[in-house]
Amino acid sequence: MTEPDILARLPERLKKARRAQGLSLEAVEKLSGVSRSMVSQIERGESNPTVATLLNLTRALNVDFAGLLGEESPEDRVEILHEHQTPALDRAGDGCKIRILSPPQDTGRFEVYELIFTEGGRLDSKPHERGTREQLIAEEGRLEVTSGVATGVIGKGDTARYAADVPHCITALNGPARAILMVVKF
Repeated sequence: MTEPDILARLPERLKKARRAQGLSLEAVEKLSGVSRSMVSQIERGESNPTVATLLNLTRALNVDFAGLLGEESPEDRVEILHEHQTPALDRAGDGCKIRILSPPQDTGRFEVYELIFTEGGRLDSKPHERGTREQLIAEEGRLEVTSGVATGVIGKGDTARYAADVPHCITALNGPARAILMVVKF
């Protein structure tokens, strides 16, 4: 494969990787340190990024550098993501940090997140696509889950299953909390 072929594929692959994780240009900027205007220019094919810029973007988007630039071929391997490499969104104003645990290629079908709440922290969500359901497993603390007009409380080891195609909210009760959230779209 020639260099022009690689560079021709880069904009679309980068945009696809970002969208697969549901990340805005601003979120990629926060995760990678690369300005959103530069990310946008790369995605439009208006800029040829440096290797350092590409490394920062691939780490932030949780994609393989070689896979982003080279031929896409399945490999037998164990992929290890260390804690500092796991993409996260810190919604400090809401008291909730979201770590993205699922691979980008699963976005839209099955997504897994770790939610870390400060005391009183909450995650308000607008309705997802029709038929979407969530499963929340409490790892620490107590959480109140509201889905539409229904409400329930779970503690460590408990699981809440609920509709996510209606407005829904998760709130930490009586202290910090941590949970695993699975989003399944049917």
